[in-house]
Amino acid sequence: VQLQAYGGGLVQAGGSLRLSCAASGRTVSSYHMGWFRQAAGKEREFVASIRRTGESTYYADSVKGRFTISRDGVKNTVYLQMNSLKPEDTALYYCAANRGTWALNLREYEYWGHGTQVTVSS
Repeated sequence: VQLQAYGGGLVQAGGSLRLSCAASGRTVSSYHMGWFRQAAGKEREFVASIRRTGESTYYADSVKGRFTISRDGVKNTVYLQMNSLKPEDTALYYCAANRGTWALNLREYEYWGHGTQVTVSS
């Protein structure tokens, strides 16, 4: 599967953005899908994940209640709706796919798209 993330940009604190991850080659329902982010000088970290079946989602504590992961099987796209953005959400955001056990560890994800930059100004 090939993944293409887009939708990043510059937004003021308190604003919203929706990231999209378009998949090609296989359907997103074939994989557990995840969003990760990497801020400058920091390690890549887990943000959110949705189970292959679509029945379960999981979020990092830092984004819980503000971010929502979802998917559209018709468009073969996974989304990350980000509300109430904070400057500390500034990072390069990546989407990834995992064929195996649903996991939060980035090492479990075999397929990665290029990142999309999100910058939140204070």
